[in-house]
Amino acid sequence: MATETLASDPAYDLIILGASGFTGQYVLREALKFLSSPSSPSPLRSLAIAGRHPSKLKSTLQWAASPSQPPSIPILQADTSSPDSLLAIARQARLLVSCVGPFRLHGRPVVSACCEAGTDYLDISGEPEFMERMEAEFHEKAADTGALVVSACGFDSIPAEFGMMFHCRKWEPPSVVSRIEAYLSLESNRRIVGNMGTYESAVLGVANAGKLQEFRRSRPRRPRPKIVGPPPPKGPLIEHKKELGLWAVILPSADATVVRRTLTTINEHPHGLPGMDESPDFAETRKAFWSSIKPTYFGVKLGSKSIFGIFRAIVTGFFLGVFAKFALGRSLLLKFPSFFSAGWFRKKGPSEEEVRNATFKMWFVGQGYSDEKLASQPGKKPDKEIITRVSGPEIGYVTTPIALIQCALIVLGQRGNLLKGGVYTAGAVFGPTDLQKRLEENGISFDFISTRNR
Repeated sequence: MATETLASDPAYDLIILGASGFTGQYVLREALKFLSSPSSPSPLRSLAIAGRHPSKLKSTLQWAASPSQPPSIPILQADTSSPDSLLAIARQARLLVSCVGPFRLHGRPVVSACCEAGTDYLDISGEPEFMERMEAEFHEKAADTGALVVSACGFDSIPAEFGMMFHCRKWEPPSVVSRIEAYLSLESNRRIVGNMGTYESAVLGVANAGKLQEFRRSRPRRPRPKIVGPPPPKGPLIEHKKELGLWAVILPSADATVVRRTLTTINEHPHGLPGMDESPDFAETRKAFWSSIKPTYFGVKLGSKSIFGIFRAIVTGFFLGVFAKFALGRSLLLKFPSFFSAGWFRKKGPSEEEVRNATFKMWFVGQGYSDEKLASQPGKKPDKEIITRVSGPEIGYVTTPIALIQCALIVLGQRGNLLKGGVYTAGAVFGPTDLQKRLEENGISFDFISTRNR
């Protein structure tokens, strides 16, 4: 283990920025599993970690490597308030992954540095305004310098994106999907405790919701995908999904926004995004993959086996909606997260035991037509339903690192099959790759559940 000066460091395959944070420490632990060795070759041959406090990073590395001795990994000092330090580490990496949130406050300087250096970038943001602003500001720069910038590579929004695409491929012609509703169920035989960074991002997101809408109105309108069938009707506030055994309420997460951005990108590029040096076999795979993905209405709901869990979500949403609108309210929300979230979030985060015992299930209920021709008949309602599911371990500290590191390994090992640069969603970039297979090999399941005619 070494603390080195920035000027003399060699190039690294991967730098993890914010490795000592809530989620960053788990990302580091996951990355160490795939660090190349003579007995276990990997595209991740060299790794460094970066942040504001080298002493904390050193302790984190010891924790992440435990019970083994920590490997000799360079520790770099960098701060999101120092653009020069960010540019220095970006110039030393093939790929930089950022775990420094809230991204609204700390994300832009990191993206800017990577675009300037031509360094690929991944993050775990679930903040729609940050992601959309980065696309608007840096897409052309990233395309010019060859920096591939991809946000939402964690639980937000890999399960939703790849669950949607897995679901779509179950609709074989002539049948066609029209709308998909995802139902997220968080489960544990102990208390479920969320990520404090996620909570802080939610508070700031609600506080700035008006700015996001204003920003979207200022942007040029992109052609919307043509979706088969009418928009889904507006349902009740609380839904009882009996076939899933869940009560559910609309979840205003990033997932639906990210999925729509992916579908919009593919509407503009029907065969997907060509790699800068892709193999002929991969080009065929890419075209075949995207031909099987049809545009669809997509929404996400939070599910609970108990209606009490739904009321707790509604109360938390109410507090956020009221208190996040003014400075004193935001201060109270962030000072007393456990009270205002009915115990879902707390400053110190979950214990190791709470992480180990938590799991998730995300059900995808798709409605569509047994024959696409039926959709053109006036008043014809969907007559077919397919249910699929994505499931896995705890969302913030286990699933998120798994998804992020597998995306990173694809960037490092299959770079020629990916486009040169630009700002895109994970689905648009990694859809035709073997990411789903990699997720399944690391504990995240994709299952077909049922099909029926309505």
